[in-house]
Amino acid sequence: MEQYEPDRLSPAQVAAMRRSFRNGRAAMTRRSLLRASAGGALAVGGLGALTGCGIPAAGDTKGGVSAEDHSEKEKVVNFSNWTEYIDVDDSEKHHPTLDQFRKRTGISVKYTEDINDNVEFFGKIKPQLAAGQDTGRDIIVLTDWLAARLIRLGWVQKLDPSNLPHAYTNLSAQFRDPDWDPGRAHSYVWQGISTVIAYNKKALDGVEVKSVSDLLDNPKLKGRIGFLSEMRDSIGMTLLDMGKDPANFTADDYDAAIARIQKAVDKGQIRRFTGNDYTSDLTSGDFAACIAWAGDVVQLKADSPEIDFLIPDSGYITSTDNMLIPNKARHKTNAEKLIDFYYEPQPAAELAAYINYVTPVDGVKAELEKIDPDAANNPLIIPDKAMAAKSHAFRSLSSKEETEFEEKFAKLTGA
Repeated sequence: MEQYEPDRLSPAQVAAMRRSFRNGRAAMTRRSLLRASAGGALAVGGLGALTGCGIPAAGDTKGGVSAEDHSEKEKVVNFSNWTEYIDVDDSEKHHPTLDQFRKRTGISVKYTEDINDNVEFFGKIKPQLAAGQDTGRDIIVLTDWLAARLIRLGWVQKLDPSNLPHAYTNLSAQFRDPDWDPGRAHSYVWQGISTVIAYNKKALDGVEVKSVSDLLDNPKLKGRIGFLSEMRDSIGMTLLDMGKDPANFTADDYDAAIARIQKAVDKGQIRRFTGNDYTSDLTSGDFAACIAWAGDVVQLKADSPEIDFLIPDSGYITSTDNMLIPNKARHKTNAEKLIDFYYEPQPAAELAAYINYVTPVDGVKAELEKIDPDAANNPLIIPDKAMAAKSHAFRSLSSKEETEFEEKFAKLTGA
């Protein structure tokens, strides 16, 4: 394998190459792994694992339970996160931003990459949370739909605003008030994820693509279109194309979106529904265009100039991964200080330069320009006002809706 010299490349380029060439083969991105596994688990019965094993129904719970805070005596934070989701130095043994936090505060961070799948991780911590016990973790990072469930179950603590001055001030407006955690009382965004339309200019061969309707209807693209196996992204983008608001849709609207996509499936317009593997279809040209995750597109564009993206006039879907403090966590104040640290522009910029997802922190651009000017001007990392205005979140679902909607989507995709 060709040897790269990190001192001649931007941090973002180094990060992308480490992800792409690890062990001599293409590696799944953190987001692709998450989406593929979460969607698949739900389709084959993961929802039952969430609702059918002694867990109270959503909405039938009490508030979070605090514990004695040992932060003053124990200068540590136990932080569980996904793989490949934080900055790493050239030795791949240290996380520069965590080292910076320790030097400034005296608080050490025990950082563990032990989240590989939302449903799997929920199953791991559920027994302790249900029993009112400490999970051994002070911060966990979960995708919005599962974060919403833990909040409804009363299994995470309310945050103390006095320990979060930067987070309160610098959280981007588009992430401030999700319906599942109004005012961010229990959570703050680790990173945002944008769902866009990606395309291969060579494979399109002059065919114009501007909307989801073009993907579903243009006969020139028959058999060369990809949709995602994650329900919220594929249905959300279709709802937007139909003039519906993903944050406020009805069951009839959902059924209409299913029917819209089903029509395209029946006529062979959609080649297949994919998880992480759409990236290879897109770069090879098997997909002329597809629904895609922006973090992947940033990486693909760096290696393949024929790959690009567009934001439909109807808008795009935004989701988030979120930091939460579980009940009975021993070091709540220390955890809040770490959350707040990542809402300072400088460490937020270092993180964004390395992992290339949407930063939720206002004021990052000037700092990111010092590290990686291309990343600083990439709307997939720092959305400009026009792009942010087009972002839409998929509303939270009741337990009944989760089951019914996922079943209908699984039937559509053949999962």
